[in-house]
Amino acid sequence: MKFFKLKRRHVCLRENALFWVFLALLSIGCMAKLYEQASLAPASSESVFASSQAEGGRDYQVKDRKLPIYCVQTEKPQVALSFDAAWGNEDTRQLMEILAKHNVKVTFFMTGGWVEKYPEDVKYIASQGHDLGNHSENHKNMSQLGEEEIRTEIQTVHDRVKELTGQDMALFRPPYGDYDDKVVAVADRMGYYPIQYDNHVIENAERCGYRTVQGNVDSLDWKDYGADSIVDKVVNHKHLGNGSIILMHNGAKYTPQALEAVITGLQEKGYELVPISQLICKEQFIIDHEGRQIPSQKAVQ
Repeated sequence: MKFFKLKRRHVCLRENALFWVFLALLSIGCMAKLYEQASLAPASSESVFASSQAEGGRDYQVKDRKLPIYCVQTEKPQVALSFDAAWGNEDTRQLMEILAKHNVKVTFFMTGGWVEKYPEDVKYIASQGHDLGNHSENHKNMSQLGEEEIRTEIQTVHDRVKELTGQDMALFRPPYGDYDDKVVAVADRMGYYPIQYDNHVIENAERCGYRTVQGNVDSLDWKDYGADSIVDKVVNHKHLGNGSIILMHNGAKYTPQALEAVITGLQEKGYELVPISQLICKEQFIIDHEGRQIPSQKAVQ
């Protein structure tokens, strides 16, 4: 009887030992798999910008909706020229020469298709010290997309530009000026500053229950009204003021003819032209009902 008890105890010990060996091997296998997945996973802008966003104090909420940055409250006589690049590059080098002649830095918002088609232009724009901005991968109406597709639209361009230039973009302009709370929130979580130009500011203010008294500047160069029309629309715009963000397009027919007069006209009015990254607040800000970015009290103190 004693012999059988010892034998049964020996069997139990052996089974327990085998169980713990199996459990240890299983744990090692799981850890190895997780490590492999982490190593193969592409870096996302959510991780690239996580620390700056977490400490940023960015508040895009206005009453019951979120607004992107349409303009900036500043006492400095500064405005920002921006170019959307979604089609064509025939005039890009000419625009760059004019900008270089006047020592002006601007912001180019590029779609993924444009980046893929004109990689040398992307690298040249970056080498000249201009802002690189994200204009989505496929130029879709962003408000009609789900959150995952919005992230993909932003991330795909981000990764492609990063590979070409080594730069992490942080400015995003949704195509067609189309956005909703979801688009603004996703861009913000990814570390991007959602940027507009704004002829939509009146509509935004009315949706928030306000009447608007100030907006910003769309050159309407894409309507092909002619160079004089572009210059007049920008330089004499009733909403032009400190902190304005001006929209132009690198592929519009008359933009190259108008650009020099736009630059000199703005300078003659006393404005310094700066890229959007230099114009906006990076952290501790709120957005008012007109889409104006305002430094928060915490930032002012």
